[in-house]
Amino acid sequence: MDITPEDAKLVTLARASRARTGARHGAAVRDQDGRTYAASTVELPSVKIDALDLAVAMAVSSGATGIEAAALVADRHPEPIVRGTAVRDLSGGGVNVFIADPAGDVVRVGTT
Repeated sequence: MDITPEDAKLVTLARASRARTGARHGAAVRDQDGRTYAASTVELPSVKIDALDLAVAMAVSSGATGIEAAALVADRHPEPIVRGTAVRDLSGGGVNVFIADPAGDVVRVGTT
């Protein structure tokens, strides 16, 4: 699947975040100003946050008011990760979420 260089960067950032922490998921988002934020799933006894939701939270905490695109890297790609994401809360519908396997190959493009 062909994607733009900016979207490929999101996949690369998501892959790196996941690999660095060994988490189930890695994610990255690009805000309305072109800034990127990457995160991995956090699973602690007191808090569990999916990577995509955390990347959005990081963007919001840095002043982002919208998300242009997102990427999620995981072994499996259950649809609820995309449907229930904070991306929709911040930006509404129509935002592409590039879902990739651990090798970085985009296997599907979800839309919020």
